[in-house]
Amino acid sequence: MPLYYASTVLKGEDAARALGDALESLDPLATEVRDHDDGSGRWDVGAHFDGRPDAAGLALVAALHGAPDFAVSKVEERDWIAQVRSELTPVEAGRFVVYGAHDRDAVPTNRVRLEIEAAQAFGTGHHASTQGCLTALDRLARAGLVARRVADIGGGTGVLAMAAVSIWPARAIASDIDPVATLTARENAAANGLGPDILCLTAPGFNHPVLAARAPFDLVFANILAAPLKRLAPAMARHQAPGGVAILSGLLTRQAPGVRAVYEGWGYRRIDRVVIGEWTTLVLRRG
Repeated sequence: MPLYYASTVLKGEDAARALGDALESLDPLATEVRDHDDGSGRWDVGAHFDGRPDAAGLALVAALHGAPDFAVSKVEERDWIAQVRSELTPVEAGRFVVYGAHDRDAVPTNRVRLEIEAAQAFGTGHHASTQGCLTALDRLARAGLVARRVADIGGGTGVLAMAAVSIWPARAIASDIDPVATLTARENAAANGLGPDILCLTAPGFNHPVLAARAPFDLVFANILAAPLKRLAPAMARHQAPGGVAILSGLLTRQAPGVRAVYEGWGYRRIDRVVIGEWTTLVLRRG
């Protein structure tokens, strides 16, 4: 049976989440409610259906919640992982090279090699935000930073935690809100021989007793989005001692000043930034 996706946009988080809850009555395979993250206050609300959804039911739910009509589209059947794997080429960022197993023999042995397979988790190294984090990490290391306690918040495939423990005698935690990402990161760490040095766990932000126990962190990666980065600032400050460094990414360049301002309010100052295309990575030091 073909898969369909229905989506609409609604103003305000509470209204959007209420609409998402209402969609569950239509038996979707999955729903998602995401911040539009353009400063407008709009939220994307969508659902996947196994088969064409009931148009009248969707229209009724939208009307009851004051939302525009849902746009419905058929999801093309495709082996996405196989397609992504075939399109991946090695990515260089400073001393690091991120690559898939199919390119293993082509990667120079004098580089820090990070083998990441295409999977259902963000962070193959090909997005500018991940490249920005790796470039920032390389610059910090060249400037003399040595971090021993590292946290990778929203770690996806775990590539940033892997990069840190590859160059330092460090222990890292890679956390993600998605349990699939946690499993992916654990598998990647093991495949690269880094399993003993990286603890992978499922948690929203810093909300996990292990993260609290391991704090304060010398270095924290947070490669997520502007709005959640702003919300994360108080917890970031609590989990870093003065002098700790935060690498923040997933930011469009126009969003970076706003995020920087929030973190400055919590005692951080900018020490570097990496701009790749329309994406910016901020490097901040606390205190």
